[in-house]
Amino acid sequence: MAREQITGVVLAGGLGRRMGGVDKGLQELRGRPLAAWVIERLAPQVGLLLVNANQNADAYAAFGHPVVADAIPDFAGPLAGLHAALSAARTPYVATAPCDSPFLPVDLVFRLFSALTAANAEIAVARTGDQPHPVFCLCRHEVLPHLTAYLAAGERKFERWYSTLASVEVAFDDQPEAFENINTREELARFSGRSG
Repeated sequence: MAREQITGVVLAGGLGRRMGGVDKGLQELRGRPLAAWVIERLAPQVGLLLVNANQNADAYAAFGHPVVADAIPDFAGPLAGLHAALSAARTPYVATAPCDSPFLPVDLVFRLFSALTAANAEIAVARTGDQPHPVFCLCRHEVLPHLTAYLAAGERKFERWYSTLASVEVAFDDQPEAFENINTREELARFSGRSG
């Protein structure tokens, strides 16, 4: 796998409704913003890293990576973030991770890439047990027109979108805790007391 062929994106474009309407990626876990934890793990796995954010662009830019906002209005969800990243990327592949999963696998992109190329798929999605985690994915750049049309039709569901592509799900049953995400202040407090 050549890292320089892959653009990574940290999806931080949401409204953080379940956390009280705050910018989730900037909430601190053990003294550091959630997004910083994700960047630390994802950046070494890719050639270029982007941050998808629709507010507080200067705060996200301070992490040292380009910030891209959704082209789709009204905080349309993670697919809009993937769309923004694909639109900005100049690499054959784009990998995504959400800003609220600070323990993501350090071999995430390698395993997704291996499965995608072995299956000659258009998108590879992480899975634990029977639960897919589509916001942890690697897709080929050429899916952009398909995604653009899907979003233009008013669709927003990630799983429905990738089910229409040549997809492969990649088991990460050896590290299910890596996909735990932090959506509420209570979860943030709980994870602050754990090592990870």
